[in-house]
Amino acid sequence: MLAPMMHGQAIGVQQFGTFRHYTVRSAPLKAIVCTRYGPPESLELLEVAAPAPGTDEVLIEVEAAGVNFPDTLIIEGRYQFRPEPPFSPGAEVAGRVLAFGSAVEGLAIGDPVIATLTWGGYAEQVVAKAANVTVLPADIDPGIAAAFTLVYGTSFHALRDRAGLSGGETLLVLGAAGGVGLAAVELGVLMGAQVIAAAGSAERLAACKRQGAHHLIDYERENLRDAVRRVTGEKGVDVVYDAVGGRHSEAAFRSLAWGGRHLVVGFAAGEIPRLPLNLPLLKGASLVGVFWGDFVRRAPTAHQANMNQLLSWLANGRLQPLVSRRYRLAEAGSALRDLLDRKIEGKAVIMMRA
Repeated sequence: MLAPMMHGQAIGVQQFGTFRHYTVRSAPLKAIVCTRYGPPESLELLEVAAPAPGTDEVLIEVEAAGVNFPDTLIIEGRYQFRPEPPFSPGAEVAGRVLAFGSAVEGLAIGDPVIATLTWGGYAEQVVAKAANVTVLPADIDPGIAAAFTLVYGTSFHALRDRAGLSGGETLLVLGAAGGVGLAAVELGVLMGAQVIAAAGSAERLAACKRQGAHHLIDYERENLRDAVRRVTGEKGVDVVYDAVGGRHSEAAFRSLAWGGRHLVVGFAAGEIPRLPLNLPLLKGASLVGVFWGDFVRRAPTAHQANMNQLLSWLANGRLQPLVSRRYRLAEAGSALRDLLDRKIEGKAVIMMRA
């Protein structure tokens, strides 16, 4: 929970010492704060007390923060984690190491890093668990880096670890122009799959095409199941990547080939679908849950291995994330509203010094 600054006085401010020869700033910082559960318009830009890292934590000077769908849920108290206000949303950041606790190894002051959080990223400084911090390759744009971890981490874990996607298989991505969807399209192509991108407009499908999708389906204009039959020659798809839920999930599952895998990634449509359980039986198919955040917590070594592979691909240009919008910190509420209104293709980021 944040300690807000009121009338020039800090509430619950600690006196911070020196961590690894770096004196931590105790002056107030700016942050976007959820003072009460509500829509993006209820967020406030406030001064908050400077944080300090614990024994296994890292203090980061935030340069950019990713904008993600779970941020819209957590500020309304509708996410699986429900912090009590006041708190700052934001689940991923890019920045530089300011300080770290005595148990942290492998980092140096000033290192460029990315980090994942549950919340707290819409702030000038943030503390993250060392296990969730990864050093960046040189010369990576912080705006690109801040848009990378959650969507590519989720999609790579889903496609490789959970679905076992193989080269030559067919992948159907629902909500393909969104953050995780577009990452799934790009990774599916890189992993050798035939990728079918499904989204709700020609403009959004154009973004999928630019990221390498082989086939496009506008599911607002065409029946999804009929379109998949047409594209696959009645064979169906091997893997469905579903971060949307809602009315398209059952049609997508019915479009699976024998032995197919349907990845349950999220419910951006707002509706959790009910799937007839005879369908997995009849298709010999699997319904596979993808909870990337818990994977990071339970398997930090495997998570870091995934991130190292992804960052290698980013550094050599094999991955090219689409960041379509950049906002100032004071515009964070507008960024989340634009995300909800489907005005963002790929990812949006908040730049702290813009």
